[in-house]
Amino acid sequence: MDARSVDAVPRGEEWQYEPKWDGFRCLLTRQDSRVDLRSKSGEDLARYFPELVAAALKLKTERFLLDGEIVVPHGKSFSFDDLLQRIHPAASRVKKLAAETPALFLAFDLLATTKTPKLATRPLRERRPLLDAFAKANFKSDRSFRLSPVTTSYAQAQKWLAQSGGGSDGVIAKRLDLPYQAGNRDGMQKIKKFRSADCVVGGFRYATNRLHGRKVVGSLLLGLYDDEGLLHHVGFSSAIKQEDKPALTAKLEPLIAEPGFTGNAPGGPSRWSTERSARWCPLKPELVAEVGYDHFSGERFRHGTSILRWRPDKAPQQCTFDQLRQKAADPMKLLA
Repeated sequence: MDARSVDAVPRGEEWQYEPKWDGFRCLLTRQDSRVDLRSKSGEDLARYFPELVAAALKLKTERFLLDGEIVVPHGKSFSFDDLLQRIHPAASRVKKLAAETPALFLAFDLLATTKTPKLATRPLRERRPLLDAFAKANFKSDRSFRLSPVTTSYAQAQKWLAQSGGGSDGVIAKRLDLPYQAGNRDGMQKIKKFRSADCVVGGFRYATNRLHGRKVVGSLLLGLYDDEGLLHHVGFSSAIKQEDKPALTAKLEPLIAEPGFTGNAPGGPSRWSTERSARWCPLKPELVAEVGYDHFSGERFRHGTSILRWRPDKAPQQCTFDQLRQKAADPMKLLA
């Protein structure tokens, strides 16, 4: 179930509110002695979080499907940087980090149990009480599992939004009257203090000046997929720290390959184009970054964006225009 990004917390009796956690979204399935952890992009996360697999096998209920968020505690907050470190190819490193920075699973939806295998088809107002009962019966046995808080109070949701930080970056609003909305954004909205979007890095430009005698990246070219699967250039980010440029350049150069953008591409006809601005290096669509922005219109970011973080947990094909298509308000009502 994906969320649509909106500017304000929706209000009404049909909404339920939760904190928006800064972690890896995860569907956790247990079938007797088998446990599966699956990311939004369909990647297997179980090998990176063996402590959660072990904790899931200790729960009393032997068959269930939970939707939740994987986070890594750091002091009194959650650390996304520590979470990223857990995605490592070496099993020995994963084992070491599992002991040093153990993860938590924050559950916010229950989609199936042995008694209710089709729970996802029931509205959220029925699923949440069942999740509360599930947590009461199971989570006390292992503190690796926690129940994510929920409220129907608009005032409390606004308070959560104001207090965002330290592992929570906003508020999630969900429709109480809808079943689990897999594959669309109709049942869930996300509200952040800042506006952000997940984009594919479809290309880059080298900086005009060299750094220590070598060419380094100057800006990243960002793309989003349309409904036909074409990757369109939508903007750029040049807010890259000087000290990060050599390592980032080394990361990008092995990915250079045509065509980069398969839809609208950089360097097209424009009265602002120069010979230098038309030169860019296409990349294989493998890298995803969450970027902060101030305005999006005409299928482009109006100004340069800032890289908030890399998203190795997200598939490039999930970076679509749909995440930015907000429902427009009625202008006549605004003028009334």
